[in-house]
Amino acid sequence: MSDPTSLPLSGVRVLDLTRALAGPFCTMVLGDLGADVVKVEPTGGDMIRNWGPFDRGTSAYYLSGNRNKRGIAVNFRDPAALDLLRELAADCDVVVENFRPGAMESMGLGYEALAAANPRLIYASVTGFGRTGPAGGRPGFDQIAQGYSGLMSVTGTAESGPVRVGVAIGDQTAGMWCAIGVLAAISERHASGRGRRVETSLLAGLVGLMSVQAQRYLSLGEVPALAGNTHPVISPYGVFETADGPLNIAPATAEMWKRLCEVLELQQLVDDPRYATNAARIERRLELKALVEARLKERSRSEWTQRLLAADIPAGPINNLADVFADEQVLHSQLVEEVQHAELGAIRQVGSPISFDGRLGGSIRRAPPVLGEHTFEVLREHGYAEADLQALARKGVIVQHAQGIGA
Repeated sequence: MSDPTSLPLSGVRVLDLTRALAGPFCTMVLGDLGADVVKVEPTGGDMIRNWGPFDRGTSAYYLSGNRNKRGIAVNFRDPAALDLLRELAADCDVVVENFRPGAMESMGLGYEALAAANPRLIYASVTGFGRTGPAGGRPGFDQIAQGYSGLMSVTGTAESGPVRVGVAIGDQTAGMWCAIGVLAAISERHASGRGRRVETSLLAGLVGLMSVQAQRYLSLGEVPALAGNTHPVISPYGVFETADGPLNIAPATAEMWKRLCEVLELQQLVDDPRYATNAARIERRLELKALVEARLKERSRSEWTQRLLAADIPAGPINNLADVFADEQVLHSQLVEEVQHAELGAIRQVGSPISFDGRLGGSIRRAPPVLGEHTFEVLREHGYAEADLQALARKGVIVQHAQGIGA
């Protein structure tokens, strides 16, 4: 386990008023980098706790997005709880929220109110479509954003039609963009002494990822079509069938194309004017794929992978998750870590993909908190006496889970 004081965001305090996935993903990134993240949940819990599948009653979805946080639970409908949150925000470096536009203001937790009390505060928001504009008030849901942003229009095949990405890429992308904005604001604050408002949305986050597909339209007026598992602007490049299943091959340069022809014993294609340039190969993509696959089907994925890699041509299998977590490189990289959960005991989780100073693993300092696990602990640090905590709990203003009662 990493020493939290050795991490870049050590000493940074984050009040996490987010729920579901986009906001929690942002604050999890900040927690991975060493910030002290306090996740605030309503007394009924973050909505994501109700999303399956479940590990002995605990949502796997919740577990996936809430490591390296402490958790408190408050009654958002009680004015005393909102007063308490304003007190916490006054002592924090960062507040992150992903409520619908206007909701934070209605609770007295908007940017203007909190920044007036704490000018150094960095206030970060993730919305579905932005805080303003004709779609500004709409709620943010990942699949809606995937379709709205154009991402689904380039994902899938002619047979399948548009297909969503297999994870909540809109939520997680927005969370990462938001975390990047927070990091920039923290850096600027060292010089300016003042915080900033940081905003992004699921829509903006995905449009920001459209890369060459967006530039094709903006520069050339081309509307990219569904390309399935083939690269939109390089050929041959993508998924190809071998004797025992599919294989990814990525010969991205002219030299790699020549070496591919050598490995496949198709040297005659190198000098064939029909395939002489990448542009020509794109025009004849389907017939070239058939020629390549005819040769690939003579041997297994494993054999071709070894031959291609030996020729310095990128290639690799299409793993399922069981394959991934049994893979030697994944094991070497220590991408899965074990941590003690308050109710589940030892659990395995994917850790942070970022390492510092060559250290592998050890990124998870805290398991995702159970509901209200650290309520008393956090409020004690902000000066609340034990009698006050007990009184607030009796009144239903806060909830403390029994597992952390003595923390």
